[in-house]
Amino acid sequence: MRSGDTKTDRCGSTRRTLLRAGLSAAAFGAPLIRSGAARAEAGELRIAKQPGLSYLPAVIAEKLGLVEKHAKAAGIDNLRVTWTRLTNGGASNDALLSGGVDMVISGGPNMLIMWGKTSGRVKGVVATGALPMKLVTNNPNVKTLADFGPADRIAVPTIRVGTQPVVLGIAVEKEFGAGALEKFNAMTVGMGHPDAMIALQNKNNGVTAHFSQPPYQDQELAMSGVHEVLDSVAVMGGPLTNGCVYSTTTFHDANPKVIAAFVGAIKEAIALIDTDKPAAARIYLEVNKESISADALVALIARPGMVLSAAPQNLLPAAQFFSRAGYIKQKPTSWKEFFFDEVHDLPGS
Repeated sequence: MRSGDTKTDRCGSTRRTLLRAGLSAAAFGAPLIRSGAARAEAGELRIAKQPGLSYLPAVIAEKLGLVEKHAKAAGIDNLRVTWTRLTNGGASNDALLSGGVDMVISGGPNMLIMWGKTSGRVKGVVATGALPMKLVTNNPNVKTLADFGPADRIAVPTIRVGTQPVVLGIAVEKEFGAGALEKFNAMTVGMGHPDAMIALQNKNNGVTAHFSQPPYQDQELAMSGVHEVLDSVAVMGGPLTNGCVYSTTTFHDANPKVIAAFVGAIKEAIALIDTDKPAAARIYLEVNKESISADALVALIARPGMVLSAAPQNLLPAAQFFSRAGYIKQKPTSWKEFFFDEVHDLPGS
């Protein structure tokens, strides 16, 4: 097995330890732990990943060892790359803050919160995807946002400041005003997409709605009684990056060749998706073992609006919403403020 194929899933006490360490660093403004840079200098890159099709380029890079390939071309032999699966952006951010990983793959808005809370010491490395996200529900009485009530529970990976919550927040702000944000925040529950899909189907934990991404929302819409309430593309006026790689300035500045190798790997993976969607679908299913057929996944990847791109999409409006809502103090005017310069030549937004 290649080092790029290494997979672990942390939970229980380990996750609680990461949570405590991450919150402590964020709360007291402590410097981000520098162990990530030291480990990379020794030839190791540790990445926290999440489930979801918006991370497909990273899945391919992992499976095919593309980061190692590009690192070797840059003169770094035997780079050890480990991929740890965490099911939500909050846990991934905590791992990054505590020094447990060197890079995180999560939603673009999760990166924005880290950028804001660390005063720019965390930034985006490269995007992986901007796929349409749908809010769906099994409650027959809910047709629009106005129909949600106190008994409804909306499952999202990260409460308040994640990718789906930023779309929900902007939609609420447009329709009801900023004063209604807390009402809807109170309805959200943090849950990874696979678990939320099960909860929606079985009506567990009070979950009546799920705001996710492909392929989960497509599988949910095939369930009896589940229907769409909201679409992210309509809310944002275009795609929103829900697949993003980010890291600390400490790690970035100490490891320019590793950063460049990772960006090169993602770009190569995207090129493979563009030219061979069946191969991309096969790799995704080999890694994630999800209950969707290869043919259905190929059709999903080829669907219009499925943006798999290294360039960030609509993250500036998301950051400006976070600023208006008081979640970050910065008032950015360009997406390049929160991404490292390796991707500044791309047509981002």
